[in-house]
This record gives sequence, structure tokens and C-alpha cells, in this order.
Amino acid sequence: MPNQLAKINSVVHLMLENRSFDQMLGYLYIGANPPNRSPAGQAYDGLTGDEFNLDSSGNKVTVFPITAATPHPYLMPGCDPREGFEATNLQLFGADPPPAGAAATNGGFVVNFENAIAYDQGRHEPDALPGTKPSDIMGMYDPSLLPVMSALARGFAVCDRWFSSVPTETYPNRAFALTGTSLGHLKDDFQLLHTPSIFGRMSDAGVDWAAYGYKGYPYVRTDYPDTKAADKSKFGQFSDFAARAAAGTLPPYTFLEPGWGPSGNSQHPVTDVSLGEKLIFDVYNALRAGPGWNSTLLVITYDEHGGNFDHVPPPATAVAPDAFRGDVDRLNFDFSRFGVRVPALLISPWIRAGSVFRAAAGTGEIDHTSVLKTLQQRWPAIQPLWARNVAAPGLGDVLTLAAPRTDDPLKPNPADPSQNITPPSSGVTVPNANRPSKLQLGQVARVANLPIPNEFGTYDHDKPLLKTSNEASEYIRDRTAAWEDHTARRRRLLPPPVPPTPPTPRPPTTTTRRRSPARG
Repeated sequence: MPNQLAKINSVVHLMLENRSFDQMLGYLYIGANPPNRSPAGQAYDGLTGDEFNLDSSGNKVTVFPITAATPHPYLMPGCDPREGFEATNLQLFGADPPPAGAAATNGGFVVNFENAIAYDQGRHEPDALPGTKPSDIMGMYDPSLLPVMSALARGFAVCDRWFSSVPTETYPNRAFALTGTSLGHLKDDFQLLHTPSIFGRMSDAGVDWAAYGYKGYPYVRTDYPDTKAADKSKFGQFSDFAARAAAGTLPPYTFLEPGWGPSGNSQHPVTDVSLGEKLIFDVYNALRAGPGWNSTLLVITYDEHGGNFDHVPPPATAVAPDAFRGDVDRLNFDFSRFGVRVPALLISPWIRAGSVFRAAAGTGEIDHTSVLKTLQQRWPAIQPLWARNVAAPGLGDVLTLAAPRTDDPLKPNPADPSQNITPPSSGVTVPNANRPSKLQLGQVARVANLPIPNEFGTYDHDKPLLKTSNEASEYIRDRTAAWEDHTARRRRLLPPPVPPTPPTPRPPTTTTRRRSPARG
């Protein structure tokens, strides 16, 4: 049967933070008979339990399940493992830069984590939990600790070959997810990416969209020229998204961001993973209960692996998006290698339960730009962005059913509500919960540069010292709102553009031919 992408009127994309596929979903089907095979009978590239790394002394460190008996299970691995380009090279190749022609073995995660722990503890970083060991990076969640994600993965589709777009950290991967490129950037240190985004492409095509933060402005509000120029009605908070879902008025594309603070629900190490379970639960139920459910595709992904272990080497078959190289950050990279595998769920009543979805043979690998391709396939007026986006496989072939399902995987027995699957609650205190997170400080730096006149009529601005996460959130909120108000006032005060005056038609000229004088 042809896929049912034409039945989808709303694509909702939730992108979480910094977790690898194996860490969150590696054990999903290990107990199946045979192991690592889905209920639909499809092969699943999960963990066997024998995967290992060597530590700096050459000792074997094998993967192990994170269970309720594990100390602080929802704060694992207990320290930020690091996810930048150099750290990812060490995790994948055991060296940075990788030896010429070397193939990734994914054998350097323990050694890299040992370095991260030593660095944080040497600086007395409160994010590194006491007792954290290098071997903790090999802890992978037992499905019982992630009941919502696990039930949705089994009840709809899980992608076991969804790779992050580039082997590095957050901002470059989020840029790929929304623009198809990072213009050569491999670090988080850029503020405005001067390239069109999917949002601008959709506006150009007359296709609506929206972006929502959790309890504040979404990052993408100030990421790209076309989102900065967009009307503020395109942006909001999770409560606005939930209201539109309940009313059945979601646009064709909705992008959702989590809460970025240390006590937020992004699942970035070291935040409370159970809060991310609650966010997934709330997003799913908002859509499931709304009148638009039967025409919705929910995509849940993570921007990159965050330094957490995964056993599948990233393919070196990626299409470079453009001519920019990693030396824009003084790093030598040609963007021909994908990043590490990340968790990815596809959820829709048009998807068969127990599906394992991969790109068809010969169509390339799924990465973040596959969402862009799916939007362009559904609404062909949306123009492509860069070469990676053009080459990416779409996701529509996961929609295979002849009619939408009516069951709910989070309610396995509708007659017995006690069996309903609900998100866990950890009861833990996140370390350093009051300090602004790195991601909050990145957003602070962006909004600090917004052009807002001060009381003297100039644009000079001294960013205040923000000591707490709440202070950072309030600064982002207040300064972004002031910029929006200033922009709106300017638009009201500026005279409307004067259309060019058409040229005055000139009367046709009459040419009188002079007769030549008669020859004598």
C-alpha cells in the first residue's frame, strides 16, 4: 500500500537533549524471543549485553542495565560526558584527530568519561555527582525506568538507524534539524546562523508553522534571520501548544523545545530524566486527546548523543550540505560522517504497532534532515534547503495502515485504569539546580545582542550578572519581549512602503520621412 503521508495535516517535532540510542532504547527488545526482534517480527539493532569498552588501564567495562536499584538512576551517568567534536572523536576512534583512514569502533567512551569526571572534580564542578565512576557511562536504561518512552516505542515505531546530523554538540545539530546545515560550524559558539530555515521556507510557500518553548521563548525565536523576522504569534509556550492541540488548530509543522534549566525536562546530563518522561507523556496525550489526532505525525528525537555510549559506528556516507568545512571553527572536517545514533520515535494512528523503521535500501541514512524532507514531500511547495536535505530519505513510509488505529498503547486495558502507563517520579534533587545551565547562558548571549534602545536612545547594553536559573529565564523573557515590542512599534511608525511609480506612457512618435531632393 502507498504510504499515508497525504493523510497527515500536522507534523509535531519534539527534540530533546543529549542521549544516545543505546542508553535510552538499547534494552527495549532484549527480552524478546528471539532477542532484539519487535512484535511485528522486525530485526532491531539493540544491545546484547556483551558490548564493552576498555578503560585507561585496559580493563573491560561491559554495558549494564540502569534499574531502580542503581544509585540516582534518573541522574545517570552522574556527570556531563562531553559532546563536542574533539570529545566525540575520542569516543568513536579513541583519538582526536582520528588516524587517517581509521574506522570508528565506538571504543573510547569510558576513557573520555574518565577525563570528563577528572576535569569536573578538579574544578569542583557541582554537576559531577560524588561517587561517579568512568564505568557509569556504560549504564543503559532498563525499559521499566522509561515506561512512557518504552510503551510508545513498542506501540508505534522506533527508528534504530536515526543518526544525529554531525558528530558534535547541540547547536550545530539543531541547526541541521531546522536548516539542513550549520554553515561549517562544529561548536556551540555561534549566535545567528545566516541561512534560511524550514520556517522561512514554509512561510514562502504559504504553509503555516509554530515553535514553542516550555515555559519561555523557544531558542529558535532568535536563531535565524527568518525566525527573527517572523511575527511573534508564531511562538509561544507549551500551554499554548496544548491549547491549540485541544482546539484542533495546530499548523502543518510544530517544533517543540523542552525547558533548558538545570531543573528542566530536556534530559541533558545531569538533569532529571524522569521529567523528560513526563514531557513526552504530556505531548502525546495533548495530541491523542485532540480532534486532529487522526491526521497527526509526532516525531520525538534527540539532537545528539551527549557523550553517552552507543555501539553502532556512525556511517561515513553523509552528503556534505554545502562547501563550508569544519575549519570555520579551526577543525578539519568535511561533514561526510554522521553523528552518533540517537533515540527516535514515530507516533501516529497510521503506524503499525511494534514497527522498527529504517530508510529503504539505497536511499541513504535517516538523520535530522529527514524531517525537513518529510515536510517537503507532504507539502511540495516547500523548497529544499541544502544538499543534505535534498539527499535525505523521508519518513512517510512508516505510515502503512489502511485506516487509523483507535487503541492507545499507554492504556493497555481501557477497562482497568490502574494499568495505565504513567511517567515516573524520581524524587531527586538535581545538582546545582539554581545555577544557569550552559544552554540558558547561550540563549542569554543571543538575546543580549538584540537591538533594543535604552533610555538614552542608543543600543548600548550591559548584560547583567545572572546568578540563578530563574534570573536567566526572566532576563530572556523580558529582553525578548522588549525587542518584540520595539520591533512592533517601529513597524507601526514607519510609513508604508511607497510602490514604485509606473513610468508615464510616452505618446507614439511619428516619423516623417523627408523626400530626397530631385536630381537635376
